[in-house]
Amino acid sequence: MDSILGPLLPLFDREQAAGRSMALGVLVQTVGSTYRKPGAMLLIAEGGEYAGLISGGCLEGDLAERARTVITTGRASLVTYDLRNSDDLVWGLGLGCEGAMHILLLRVGPQEQWQPLAHLAAALAAHRPTAVGVVTESREEALPVGALILPPAPEGSQTSNRCQTLDGSRAALEAAARADSVGWLEGPGRRWKLLLLPLALPPRLLLLGAGPDALPVVEFGARLHWRVTVVDHRPAYAVPSHFPGAERVLLARPDEIAQAVELGRFDAAVVMSHHLPSDLEYLRALGGSPVAYVGLLGPHARREKLLSELGSESQRLRPRLHAPVGLNLGGRTPEGIALAIVAEIHAFMHGMQLTRSGP
Repeated sequence: MDSILGPLLPLFDREQAAGRSMALGVLVQTVGSTYRKPGAMLLIAEGGEYAGLISGGCLEGDLAERARTVITTGRASLVTYDLRNSDDLVWGLGLGCEGAMHILLLRVGPQEQWQPLAHLAAALAAHRPTAVGVVTESREEALPVGALILPPAPEGSQTSNRCQTLDGSRAALEAAARADSVGWLEGPGRRWKLLLLPLALPPRLLLLGAGPDALPVVEFGARLHWRVTVVDHRPAYAVPSHFPGAERVLLARPDEIAQAVELGRFDAAVVMSHHLPSDLEYLRALGGSPVAYVGLLGPHARREKLLSELGSESQRLRPRLHAPVGLNLGGRTPEGIALAIVAEIHAFMHGMQLTRSGP
């Protein structure tokens, strides 16, 4: 899914606090080779500053110019860039992408109650799957292009999503959120077309061990907008100021890890305490958890020693265990190892086939 919200939020928060309207660009359709795929988003401030990318930075300047009109008038605008022929020379860009992109610009401001970004940001903060709908084609006067279809506000929420509804839209939004992929809904007689845009929730990573080599793992993960929790049993290591990019830093004993954190919330965990008894307890807890990816730092012999000490409990862990953790990228620096770890988790999260080396 390409609708990653994290890079847009600092600009959104700043402009919302100042009461200034913005323009949200949504890549709704592509043909051929393009830098990004449907669902990618770009946020543009009135002064031209933008966050996010739809192209490699080549079209964003032109979109910023068009955004001024959208912000002033409130009327959405569908912009097409076709770079599949010599017309590319007219733009003077020389992109060489050989693709076409259809981008919808719509205003996000007080008049729109900051939607759809307010809804998406709240769902992201709660780590709650959701999806929003944007009308991209319409032959109905009461349903203009750019109209938003939002799911009902969660029960107990202090806000309400006062937007239009369409036949079948609620079920379609729920299905898009579950599938985590862009979809479409068409009205009777193709009188309107709705883009279903799910929120891409960032992976949650648990690092068990807060030594110095954990820092670059946190930094790489934060750069990808992952939610990283760091746990260690040593007070000198479990210091929040050592890991400014982490969501949480906790002090907890290894045999109490299942009580200290809700393991089922995490998509991946990496055991890297460099302390054999601690790693054994971490692996024991993870073996009984639903965490899909479990990484273990250290050589094959260390892995087999730990699994041997786990005995029959190891059978629940082996199919999910990646040890030695990380892709074989070469290099032995902490930063190189962190890159290998994050790259492997990233590939796993995107469904790539991982080939394990060694016995």
